Amino acid sequence: MNLLTAPSITLPGTTHPWHLTGADEKSGVDGGDDRAFPLHTDAPTDVRSVLTRPTASPSTISRSIRIVRRPAEMFFADAARTQGVLRYEVAGGPGRLAVLSHPAHIKALMTADQALAPSATRMSPLAPIVGSQSVLTSVGARHRRQRSMLLPRFHGKAVAAYRAGIDTATARHIDAWPVGELVPLAEIAQQITLDVIMSAVFGLPDGIPVTDAERALRDSTLRMLRWSATPLATVAQLLNSRSSSPVGLTKAVLRPVDRALYQVLAERRAARGEDRTDITQLLLDTRTEDGEPLPDNEIRDELITLLLAGHETTTNSVAWTFERLTRHPDVYADAREAVRTGNDNYIDALLNESMRSRPVVPVVARTLMVPWQFGAQEVEAGVSALISILLLHHRDDLYPRPFAFDPTRFFDIKPTAHTLMPFGGGIRRCLGAPLAMAELHTVVTEILRRVDLETTDRPAERPQNRNVTMIPADGGLVRARKVS
Repeated sequence: MNLLTAPSITLPGTTHPWHLTGADEKSGVDGGDDRAFPLHTDAPTDVRSVLTRPTASPSTISRSIRIVRRPAEMFFADAARTQGVLRYEVAGGPGRLAVLSHPAHIKALMTADQALAPSATRMSPLAPIVGSQSVLTSVGARHRRQRSMLLPRFHGKAVAAYRAGIDTATARHIDAWPVGELVPLAEIAQQITLDVIMSAVFGLPDGIPVTDAERALRDSTLRMLRWSATPLATVAQLLNSRSSSPVGLTKAVLRPVDRALYQVLAERRAARGEDRTDITQLLLDTRTEDGEPLPDNEIRDELITLLLAGHETTTNSVAWTFERLTRHPDVYADAREAVRTGNDNYIDALLNESMRSRPVVPVVARTLMVPWQFGAQEVEAGVSALISILLLHHRDDLYPRPFAFDPTRFFDIKPTAHTLMPFGGGIRRCLGAPLAMAELHTVVTEILRRVDLETTDRPAERPQNRNVTMIPADGGLVRARKVS
């Protein structure tokens, strides 16, 4: 058996993988006991004290590769057979896993004292890439301090200030759209969102690099992202799973990114006196409690996190939206009419439905520092609790006809924080969510307004896992008939 290819898993009533399930089919994910609470509150402070390593048997290694490459089929099939927590044992960082999809279980975990269930991002595939000093991987007081420092740059007036850049980048890349060619929409969206995040994080005019170091940083970032979608990157991810620092292939791919980033920081320090308000300058000006500047490795970790997380999810949300629209001609026609008539409520519903049906971040994780009760099942301390956003978004009891693509389902309901979670939740909710939504609304609206896309009867694109994201395997292939 090719270990990099997971076998197809059967869903109730169909023999297809989950993304090819018919619109009228049920997922089988529903019901369950809604009890959820920690069994005691005396939590140790050292995560290592509760973790255990699984046996590295051939079956465990095979299962680990399947979970890395194609977890959804496994989770959907197992969740349809049982109402409750799914349990797995995998090689590498996480070890023992408990997969949750009941909204009451998720809410209890997301709102719990962080000492009882801290974020497990230190074992994320992204951890060796973004580093240990990042707001993504930090926990406790450090995470709160970092989040408090960065949050104002992604909310309110800051987002309003980015809107002109979003408009400019969107118009520039739509103008260059190749008419009549089959192109991955993710590549076009990536250029737009990378311009926006380069402007916000590094203060580049319209996101366009000016210096050699800035150009090298943009180019090496794009090369790293393309590499991360290859099977070789999956192997590198597994090899790096026991180390919090990059090793082997991961280290080699990161080297040019880091080199360019440190050169950008050196240029900034040499240009002191310039009036800048971007995030890089914020970090360079920040002082520790002892009055010392932040070390370069901490600034590096924060900037790499913002650079990657700040555009990757938005890029693929745009690609998934049009992958879905071009396979649903009636919905596509309704969306274009909504843009023509200025019906923003429809666009909001469309974005919610796109992020529900294809959440770019399908899983977030917490480490159970104490035993927890989930329904009738007790889950021991040391387990990584995976909150399956994908399963949650496809529950029959929350979203009837969960495999249908139907924006009108959001006309009559206001989703709660624990029933629609495209940006995670709790104190770990994506701090860039307001900027992402502003980008999504502008980019999707302008593509609908200006680009006439062919619809298709091709099967849905296969979801592909890249690090912590779920992306369209072909990048959301579309063909423009006309660009106005």
